Amino acid sequence: MKFEELNIRPEIVKALTELGITDATQIQEKSIPIIKEGIDLIGISKTGSGKTLAFGVPLLEKVIPGKGLQAVVLAPTRELAVQISAELAKFGKHLKFRIATVYGGVSLEPQVQDLTRSEIMVGTPGRVLDHLNRRTLDVSRVHTFVLDEADKMVDMGFIEDVEIVLKAAPRDRQILLFGATISTEIDKLRQRYMHEPQTVEAEQYVTEDLLKQYYYSVDYRQKFSLLVHLLKTEHRGRAIIFCSARSTVDMVAKNLHKQGIDSEAIHGKLSQSKRLSIIGDFNKGKIDLIVASSVAARGLHIDDVTHVFNYDLSQDPQEYVHKVGRTARAGKEGKAITLLSERDHQAFGEILKRYRLNVEELPLPEFARVPFDASRPHSSGGFNRRFGHHSRDSHHGGSQGRGRSYGGSRGDSYGDSRGSSSSRPRSREMTRRRD
Repeated sequence: MKFEELNIRPEIVKALTELGITDATQIQEKSIPIIKEGIDLIGISKTGSGKTLAFGVPLLEKVIPGKGLQAVVLAPTRELAVQISAELAKFGKHLKFRIATVYGGVSLEPQVQDLTRSEIMVGTPGRVLDHLNRRTLDVSRVHTFVLDEADKMVDMGFIEDVEIVLKAAPRDRQILLFGATISTEIDKLRQRYMHEPQTVEAEQYVTEDLLKQYYYSVDYRQKFSLLVHLLKTEHRGRAIIFCSARSTVDMVAKNLHKQGIDSEAIHGKLSQSKRLSIIGDFNKGKIDLIVASSVAARGLHIDDVTHVFNYDLSQDPQEYVHKVGRTARAGKEGKAITLLSERDHQAFGEILKRYRLNVEELPLPEFARVPFDASRPHSSGGFNRRFGHHSRDSHHGGSQGRGRSYGGSRGDSYGDSRGSSSSRPRSREMTRRRD
């Protein structure tokens, strides 16, 4: 459907056309008419489906210049907040309005000044709550609240902050909630704060004809060697290597450098400016490989990724879907390759039980063993261990010929005997700290 058919203001249609955007995505086509009617909405769709435009366009149509703060968008990360503000500015380039972007880690005062003259605020829950407590934020005239990546905010432990912000808003405000899944906590938000919301759902998971998913079963001592082999032999463009912890991100990036493979590490411990700089360089083609924790898995605008490598898996099955969703976007093909050692099989089994995914096992190729320096920069006592991926007991090959291909019902069982009995789901607080 063309945006003109959705009765959108000509100024916005013009801006979208200048950006090369003429046809609405599924989530946009379903959401925009409902939002324009003032109805509360729950939008369920994967990252990259066009959610920002889905809520951004009707939000821009509704704000009145010079009438104070009228719309609030909450996002789980600073990078996503910055990205949403930039997108809204592009969509509304022919309209008159101001956006205040508020997040932690920077000075409050410039944000206070922006809030006094803006019609739209985009921010992270913690900093927005900080402004509320300091009374530098007035939400008395806010008519629209957007919760973007709401499921991620739950995972990061922000749900209580979100509730406080919602309680401070007028009772007759419209609430738009977007996420990839609906958890128990999100369902509570719906019951407590939303008024007869309509739910729209776009295609949820990966497009199988565009995204090909594979995995290798590999001894953990050989995992890095296999990764180096794949990076050197796969015909790839931009690629992301995902790790479940930021310490692993740093170690993998460090060891790739020692193998002559340039990459940049990105995780939540880096400064705001550094993270944005890395994402910017990646999108501009200045670098073609990043090693990332889940901070880069969702919400961020990352273009033209041909390959996603899952170096290991977190205990949250949703993270897998979001990570592989960084490739095969905008009608382009992509490949997701997961490296499974013994400790990863239980988490992988949970992924396959929850989602209908076709993931094919590949036999281990012949690959050279390379050293892996597992020392950490601040390890106690200065003890540095080196793991050499060249054990005499290890063999180059794996299963001969193609292995199993997984897919079908959510009840598929997988690798019960290989799952680690010591694996335990991380608490929400642990998940929040990890990035």
